[in-house]
Amino acid sequence: MEYNFTAIEDKWKKFWAEQKTYQVTEDASKPKYYVLDMFPYPSGAGLHVGHPLGYVASDICARYKRMSGFNVLHPMGYDAFGLPAEQYAIETGTHPALTTEKAIKRYREQLDKIGFSFDWDRQVKTCEPDYYKWTQWIFLQLFNSWYNREKNKAEKIETLIEGFEKWGCTAEWIQFDETLHPTFSAEDWKAFLPKQKEHILQFYRLAFRSYTEVNWCDALGCVLANDEVKDGKSERGGHPVTRKKMRQWSLRITEYADRLLEGLNRIDWSESLKEQQRNWIGRSEGCLLSFKVLGRLNTTSPAGSMLDGDIEVFTTRIDTIFGVTFLVVAPEHPMIDALVTGGQQAEMEAYLKYVNSRSDIERQQEKKITGCFTGSYASHPVTGEKLPIWTAEYVLAGYGTGAIMAVPADDERDRKFAEKFGLQITEVIDKSMYPGASIEDKLGKMINSDFLNGLEVKEAIETMLCKVEELGIGQRKVNYKLRDASYSRQRYWGEPFPIKYNVQGEVDSPFPDDNQEDDADIPVALSEAELPLVLPEVETYKPTGDGRSPLANSADWVKNGYETDTMPGYAGSSWYFLRYMDAKNPNEFAAKDKLDYWQDVDIYFGGAEHAVGHLLYSRFWHKVLFDLGYVPTDEPFKKLVNQGMIQGVSYFAFVDDENKLVYPNHKVKEQGNLRTVRVPYANRFFETHSDLDTTKLVEFLDAINCQGYTLAPIGDAAFDFFSVVEKMSKSKHNVVNPDDVIERFGADCLRMFEMFLGPIEQSKPWDDKGINGVSNFLRKFWRLFYSDTNGWQVTNEEPTPAEYKAVHKTIKKVTEDIERLSYNTAVSAFMIGVNELTALNCHKHKILEPLAVLIAPFAPFMAEEIWHALGNSELQSVHSHAKFPVVNEQYLTESSFDYPVSVNGKVRANLTLPLDLPAEEVQQQTLHHETIQKWTNGAVPKKFIFVKGKIINVVV
Repeated sequence: MEYNFTAIEDKWKKFWAEQKTYQVTEDASKPKYYVLDMFPYPSGAGLHVGHPLGYVASDICARYKRMSGFNVLHPMGYDAFGLPAEQYAIETGTHPALTTEKAIKRYREQLDKIGFSFDWDRQVKTCEPDYYKWTQWIFLQLFNSWYNREKNKAEKIETLIEGFEKWGCTAEWIQFDETLHPTFSAEDWKAFLPKQKEHILQFYRLAFRSYTEVNWCDALGCVLANDEVKDGKSERGGHPVTRKKMRQWSLRITEYADRLLEGLNRIDWSESLKEQQRNWIGRSEGCLLSFKVLGRLNTTSPAGSMLDGDIEVFTTRIDTIFGVTFLVVAPEHPMIDALVTGGQQAEMEAYLKYVNSRSDIERQQEKKITGCFTGSYASHPVTGEKLPIWTAEYVLAGYGTGAIMAVPADDERDRKFAEKFGLQITEVIDKSMYPGASIEDKLGKMINSDFLNGLEVKEAIETMLCKVEELGIGQRKVNYKLRDASYSRQRYWGEPFPIKYNVQGEVDSPFPDDNQEDDADIPVALSEAELPLVLPEVETYKPTGDGRSPLANSADWVKNGYETDTMPGYAGSSWYFLRYMDAKNPNEFAAKDKLDYWQDVDIYFGGAEHAVGHLLYSRFWHKVLFDLGYVPTDEPFKKLVNQGMIQGVSYFAFVDDENKLVYPNHKVKEQGNLRTVRVPYANRFFETHSDLDTTKLVEFLDAINCQGYTLAPIGDAAFDFFSVVEKMSKSKHNVVNPDDVIERFGADCLRMFEMFLGPIEQSKPWDDKGINGVSNFLRKFWRLFYSDTNGWQVTNEEPTPAEYKAVHKTIKKVTEDIERLSYNTAVSAFMIGVNELTALNCHKHKILEPLAVLIAPFAPFMAEEIWHALGNSELQSVHSHAKFPVVNEQYLTESSFDYPVSVNGKVRANLTLPLDLPAEEVQQQTLHHETIQKWTNGAVPKKFIFVKGKIINVVV
């Protein structure tokens, strides 16, 4: 009977859907296990074969755990808000909801074809009001909470207000910061107007509004993310981009920096991913040091008169203070206008214009050295030396104080800057005396760095810290690279904020005039009863062009005073794993009993590219909800597995000056007038990397209209593409559609092949040639049960020890590999086991039924078909009723050993003997063996060497 995978897969897809085989409910009698995938953003292009890699891995894990007695939650949903659908809406006028739903339908069809064990009754779509109602609700929890540093946890904002009402805000309070607002008494607080109170509360709320730097594109009329900016221009359209201050919602994730770091020590994630988060948070201990600006500041600028003349610098290497030769402030530093002297104004304006066209990523990653002298100087706090003050793009306002003390003798970046602009380079340990009698009298020996000579770095830092603290010129400080998370998008297709403003009927510009709040700027939270605030219909999806979102064009929306920004893409994805626990609950984001049962995610499969985005934000949100008593754990994901990528093979060809595709032989290459071009979808035309003859090439180019290129006449020479392995993506025209693979080989083959390609964590290229081997294996597996000619051939005969050994050896290896997530070696173990059973001509029920159950997580369709054919209930499923096989070690215990027998050092025979045979008996049987007697001529051996379970050696 032939293995008809198409009929089998259609049959069991229908069965699983009708029987709700994978539906799960809470069951206190079983241990829970929560398997989660990073849910996809559904695009119109659908899935390619790279997408299912992590899903197949998680599905194997979920099926294995379910068959091992666990109550498994394995859900799926869609991250359905986002820019691609909105861009399509702008171009075509099609509502994003329609294109999103169409893409979701396509994804669902493809996912079902591959045979995943998702509980579709728990499906979520982040764009649906019954889901984003709770995204809005969580935002309100953030808005209505603050971080109490004394208790090291978030609390409701009412507790802060109560404190202000009782004690006011004094300079002694641990969270007071004079740069945010002045102190006030309890009586002052009670007398404040509502807008004054809210202005202060905005400095403490976990969700707040402030002015932040953004990438602004005038031509597109919108804010762009860093990855949408390239060389100072928009990735889409190539329009100029500048840095601008804009009023944005932000989340105060910085309050959780230490807890986010500490939590990494308690979760089973890869060290590389943990290190990415640690570096992003960037905790460092150091010193806050003040440098006095010399001379008069430029008070003609609006901000100049408000400055006290000190530049604060944070440094982790205070021991290098004697090597400081200049200061560098960020171009966005608040003192920059006041520092620029008249002679430097024109040069500075040009430089700042250049910097404003650069994204933070470009400024950090590129090796370009640029800068501009402000014209001002500062005094070295220890030596009194006069230090020039520069500005440079490599210093960012968002890190530390936005200013650095440059030590070119100790820092490569500072050295390159100093060398380019001819600045002084002074050794850190320097025995020369600096000028300044008054400083010398005060510091004595500290006037030079002799006292640091010979000290280890840590000891030198501590010594210097004590000195600057003693002198009152610096103080210890912990600093973080982590910045508060931007949470505003000037887009339509996103969650509306559950916020309105006091003054309705108008929308202020998001760009600052004087940074002063007015009545229209005071945010007011909607009540829970007003949720969800549903995204309205709009006439156009285009940004307004003035920094406001398309919602600002909705008269009713503006009339009601609603926020016109929408939430970012990570809003709905920061908590979706909690909604899966109670997906249809209309009254809560999830009921307490459901949360207490499922607790957290036991294993999470997803891409490492989300390390400092989604994964960090999710941990932050979860900790807030934990502090407020809504979830039972403070970390959401116990174990994280980053699957690698399945890469595509892209094809390129040579083109000459006349746009003709030419044969890339050495003679043609030497002409020097060739360029390479990508040939789109060539991987669909042929399955191997072999040459194409010119006839096939012409047919192919005609079929795909290859960018207007023609074929150069080259006689009878074969034409050759050359291939490159790279990321599989639609933009690179190298995707492989899983539907095509399934049609040709079946879903079980696709699943096992993707696992067989290599370790789950590694990236690997798709290889059409390799899939044939997996297809042949599945047919060989099938033939253990079905004869090609006679059909069903499973018997009830008692298996032999060799057959028991073969199947239990496979059970042992596959089980161990699944536990280690080593799925590629598990597939290899199946292949070895099937080969052994085929060689033994085994078709016995007691051997083959556990083998069919064993392969069920990997090849669910075939396993289901065979399990039922073995006589199991037609209303039950192997995936819900069969128990995963357990190895019986007795079948693996060897009772005999095949000894190599050597005579005078050369192996002359093999002798199978019981392992418990006494040594005397071993010697007797060996010496009486016909072959051994031939080589010894019956002589009494000089030596007889016997090592149990290893060798026999006869010396004559």
